[in-house]
Amino acid sequence: MRARTEALALLAGSGTADFALRLAQVALPLVILRETGSVAATGLVGGAAGVPVLLSPWWARKARQWVDSGPRLAVVAAVSAIALASVPAAAALGVLSPALLVMSGLLLGFGDALAAPGRAALLADTGDRWGDGRAVMLLTWQDGLRRVGMLVGPSVGALAVGFGFTNELLWTEAAAVLAAGLLACTVQPERTVGVATEPPSIRGSLQGRRDVLYGWIVRGTGCVTWFAFTLGLSVLGEERGRPGVYLAAGMTGYGVGSLLGTAISLAVVRRTNPVLTAVAAWGWSGLCWVGMGLWTTPPVVALTGALSGVAVVIGIAAISVLITRSSAGAERRALLAGQSVVVNAGSAAGLLAGGPIIGAVGAAPSLVGAGLVTSGVAVLILVRCQTAGHAGDHHVGRAA
Repeated sequence: MRARTEALALLAGSGTADFALRLAQVALPLVILRETGSVAATGLVGGAAGVPVLLSPWWARKARQWVDSGPRLAVVAAVSAIALASVPAAAALGVLSPALLVMSGLLLGFGDALAAPGRAALLADTGDRWGDGRAVMLLTWQDGLRRVGMLVGPSVGALAVGFGFTNELLWTEAAAVLAAGLLACTVQPERTVGVATEPPSIRGSLQGRRDVLYGWIVRGTGCVTWFAFTLGLSVLGEERGRPGVYLAAGMTGYGVGSLLGTAISLAVVRRTNPVLTAVAAWGWSGLCWVGMGLWTTPPVVALTGALSGVAVVIGIAAISVLITRSSAGAERRALLAGQSVVVNAGSAAGLLAGGPIIGAVGAAPSLVGAGLVTSGVAVLILVRCQTAGHAGDHHVGRAA
């Protein structure tokens, strides 16, 4: 019963904070633009926040192991809440500046590099205490709540902004992050007394877990090529005189599909080989992007977006199975941190290269090319799994 209560507290905090983030994403650029008058400054917080996350394999090796309980997670949340609150506070005082935005972003990045894998590891550990298979279930529910926020949050945020609530949404996000930390305070650590050991590195934690590495490769490839979906559909709408229509169709379809995927993913990954499921999921998602590029009409984009959303969520759940069944404690936190780095680094690299690629070859060819690359990498990993005999990796069946 205690494990269930702790899990619900962690999920409630995570879902609330993420929904508040979606609301604030609509308001933040408007507040910055209004106060600084600079379009370039609108991306400073997000850009600066990505730096500590990308560098976390070098600086966070020991720090992420410190976040092994609810109270410690709450400390990190409090620091993040202060960073978030600094922007609306400075705006209210009329002292918002690019330097302050960068400092706020860096502080947020440090907090996210510790809090995201820390919360996921606590949730998985709580699931282990709750019962067999609960760790993957809780991680999947957490991802599902995040996707609900992605689908509904921006619309609610836009409505609130329309009524004149901009700074208020930023204060709401800071309060939600702090509340999420306080909700986690009931989760206590399960520390064992023993000889002090060096915290495991991300690379060290991958030793003997080649299936996890395979999952990261296909997921990381999908993150790199994600630009073709978001930037590509935006440009496509502009090119065809229907700005926003293609992106709205694709994102709506993807959001609905991802919610459906959340509902069925546990049933799928419990009955299939996780590494092969992850590979097949991103291979299928790549084919969906090819379909978008070849038949670029809003209905087709919405349908293929939905099919991609279903596949990606199942793939993420499959990788969660690989991690939670084969690791616990410090190694699990290192693996979850490594996964966060893969996702953030891949997305950042894709967005950096995406604009020039789309400018050179066009939006529709970029979708086709990105889809072929994603599916091609999935096929190569599938062949590698079969030839190396890792389709049934020895870690897959081991309890965490």
